[in-house]
Amino acid sequence: MKLSVTQEDRSLASVFRKIGSDGFPPVVENFERGKTIFFPGDPAERVYFLLKGAVKLSRVYEAGEEITVSLLRENSVFGVLSLITGQRSDRFYHAVAFTTVELLSAPIDRVQKALQDNPELSMLMLQGLSSRILQTEMMIETLAHRDMGSRLVSFLLILCRDFGVPTSDGIRIDLKLSHQAIAEAIGSTRVTVTRLLGELRAKETISIHKKKITVHNPVAFSQQFT
Repeated sequence: MKLSVTQEDRSLASVFRKIGSDGFPPVVENFERGKTIFFPGDPAERVYFLLKGAVKLSRVYEAGEEITVSLLRENSVFGVLSLITGQRSDRFYHAVAFTTVELLSAPIDRVQKALQDNPELSMLMLQGLSSRILQTEMMIETLAHRDMGSRLVSFLLILCRDFGVPTSDGIRIDLKLSHQAIAEAIGSTRVTVTRLLGELRAKETISIHKKKITVHNPVAFSQQFT
């Protein structure tokens, strides 16, 4: 079945919902925070579209170290390596629900056929992947900082960019972030993150309410600490 992408229906979400709509629509899946969506080495059999929440992609190295490479927001596509390489491959990343998430997933062969039939869908997919590549580059720059204070500030600025909501007090990161989750994302410890967040709160550069962080002046924050 060939999909039609009209001017009024150009969002990747609406198009993804139509993939395989001839009897095999995408499956809705839900994961609680901290649950694994797929492990490195798992067969790459499905493509995922993030409807709600945030998903952490990380690389696991032989020494057991796990490094976050991307934090996906709503309307992101992931699990697409086989589409890029043109061959069956195993999962490269560890995908974990960073918050409670809701996903759409579809068999990779059906997504591949939809892309072949619809150049416009391919362009929408490319735009989404380009945004993710940019965030991955920013995460690598964040982890290149040797001191944890700079890592934390860089990470908060990335979250402002991708999950920020403007308020009268600054940019509120619209994610409930535990100190442990932040520590895992930047390769630190909960104790260190708690101390560093306390220092930022004391300087009144951030505030925290119900686990949601507000950065009061992101521009000054960036200039002062990075």
